[in-house]
Amino acid sequence: MTFWDRKRVLITGGAGFLGTAIQEHLHLQGVERDQLFIPRSRDLDLRKWENCQKAVKGRDIIIHLAAKVGGIGFNQKFPAELFYDNAIMGIQIIEAARQAEVEKCVILGTVCAYPKFTPVPFREENLWNGYPEETNAPYGLAKKMLLVQSQAYRQQYGFNSIYLLPVNLYGPRDNFNPESSHVIPALIKKFTEAVRDDQKVVEVWGTGSASREFLYVDDAARAVVLAAERYNKPDPVNIGAGNEISIRKLVGIIARYTGFKGEISWDTSKPDGQPRRGLDVSRAEREFGFRATTSFEEGLKKTIDWYLKSLDGIPPEGNDHC
Repeated sequence: MTFWDRKRVLITGGAGFLGTAIQEHLHLQGVERDQLFIPRSRDLDLRKWENCQKAVKGRDIIIHLAAKVGGIGFNQKFPAELFYDNAIMGIQIIEAARQAEVEKCVILGTVCAYPKFTPVPFREENLWNGYPEETNAPYGLAKKMLLVQSQAYRQQYGFNSIYLLPVNLYGPRDNFNPESSHVIPALIKKFTEAVRDDQKVVEVWGTGSASREFLYVDDAARAVVLAAERYNKPDPVNIGAGNEISIRKLVGIIARYTGFKGEISWDTSKPDGQPRRGLDVSRAEREFGFRATTSFEEGLKKTIDWYLKSLDGIPPEGNDHC
């Protein structure tokens, strides 16, 4: 017997980037396909209450990944939709799950919920010590409210809802749509096309001074599954690799791996976003034994290789975090 035996699992956003990796990891744990319910947004729009009720009915475990997300430009263009859609989906899923007496909810938050000037490495206790970075505050705050709801529901109803804070994810099957992709897929696409078209200059947003932490998608999937199995406390948990890299260094690595030998031009009129991001990941290891095992450059090579092989088709879009 394992934790997942006979468990009926709902994964919202389960057909996306992280959701697909979680499905694969659950199959390795012996979870059969008929145990999983993976609704598509075109069939069940979770902004509608009755669809949330349908989605949770008869389920034991809910992993809530569904989100409207994008990079800095997307966040600046659609702040109201990012706030409303992410808040309403999560709030209704948790309430519907409580009413249906679901055994456990695993809620995926976002590193964007942290204050703009959080000391690095980010520790979970710093989460409320300021306002998020402005370009992604509506998204970050909407997701942050799901932590408040999870803790309130645990206190009042004894409802087991846990909250994870993943950093930026990357890997094969990421979203390479230039209108909504995040920094790694956006840069891979930009430099790959520059090499293909023999461009001499590639323009990149910002100054390059900002830093980010990145987690390979398969590691993230393993973290979510471990937390679902082993973690049952109200405190939020950072999910990351524990490594920080500057955007300037990231751009240089991607340029090298894609074979670009031209000039990189920095458009300093565009925002950098949050100045620094890097997580303290000790709680995840202590509470449920998670530690990332994929090195950043190994994961980046796999991502670039997958993208190059996919150019004859259409890369699938997926869920990620800003």
